Amino acid sequence: MNSPFSRRGARAPRIMLYSHDTFGLGHLRRSRALAQAITGSIPDASALILTGSPVAGRFDFPRRVDHVRLPGVTKLQDGSYVSQTMGMGIEETTELRAGLIRSTAEQYEPDVLIVDKEPTGFRGELMPTLKMLQAEGKCRLVLGLRDVLDEPEVLAAEWERKHALPVMESAYDEIWIYGTRSVYDPTAGLDISPATRARMHWTGYLRRSRNSTAEPPEQPYILVTPGGGGDGELMVDLVLSAYEQDPDLSPRAILVYGPFLSGEIRAEFEARVEALGGRVTATGFDSQIETLYAGAEGVVCMGGYNTFCEVLSFDMRAVIVPRTVPRLEQWIRASRAEELGLVRMLDDKRDGLSPQSMIAAIRNLPQQNLPSEAMTDGLLDGLDYVTDRVAALLSLRAGQAAE
Repeated sequence: MNSPFSRRGARAPRIMLYSHDTFGLGHLRRSRALAQAITGSIPDASALILTGSPVAGRFDFPRRVDHVRLPGVTKLQDGSYVSQTMGMGIEETTELRAGLIRSTAEQYEPDVLIVDKEPTGFRGELMPTLKMLQAEGKCRLVLGLRDVLDEPEVLAAEWERKHALPVMESAYDEIWIYGTRSVYDPTAGLDISPATRARMHWTGYLRRSRNSTAEPPEQPYILVTPGGGGDGELMVDLVLSAYEQDPDLSPRAILVYGPFLSGEIRAEFEARVEALGGRVTATGFDSQIETLYAGAEGVVCMGGYNTFCEVLSFDMRAVIVPRTVPRLEQWIRASRAEELGLVRMLDDKRDGLSPQSMIAAIRNLPQQNLPSEAMTDGLLDGLDYVTDRVAALLSLRAGQAAE
């Protein structure tokens, strides 16, 4: 489509996406998918992603999409945060990040800002930029929420502590939920005003596509992926134990550790993979994991949002082993998806997380229904919905500029 900006002779539209990325790959991958869809749908638009992900540079970005790397922070087991590499205190690091975000917005002058998950940003770092953009009145502000955030009571307490709800209600022109109401309402438990709920849009899940022309590995195989890998030790250990204890377990498994699995643990896993004589092969990180999905007979994975979107998009029979700490997000998503017949969940309390339960789950994969057999209309329409909303916001913005 042609941009209303280009028709009016003004500069091409600019979309800025904020993704705090203190842990894992989820926020960056979601922002990257959105940026690619928006610039693909609006040919003269550009997109700039602000991200704290330490592996942002290992991804390929489409033409007219770029990123600015914010200084990284790491969440400790006690819930506190530290700077990843800069030798600065967390307060100094947050102040530095806040300044970089604001100065980038001043220079880039976005027409639409899409904020991922955190209404105020990490430790409130987004507030100076939100106030500036609100005061100028030239940029549409959008909050994007994944399908599940946490248990309603836990989320309500967290958002009260962060003063997130008043900011969502006062600052954002629209709230997009990257899922469907039939699966889950991530805002359950929040006392949201009717006026704010009227600005909420259920987009559907964000469909993923195979962008690479590379051929999948030799088949048959199952794909094993813990996502970013930082909390995937238990699941990887279960899969390796299953293949170690059952010499007839098939097909072979291709394991993608993820970039955040610790080096010491990975070294132990590598020795076990080697001992399995090719029945399991492994790689550390694959930015084109879609190719591996395309050739797999099934998937054993954790329950992160992006992984779930990939399972649905590639119509994969899947066994999900969700994490339950530090939040129940993955368990809620996996249990609800299992209820709807989309996936199978391996649950600690119900099934037990043992090599035997994993052996049974892998052996049963071929008998599972495909997700497409249970999908409802609109479930994977998220990217189309988002690009339509961006076009509408740009049209509104252009109309105001012309007045």
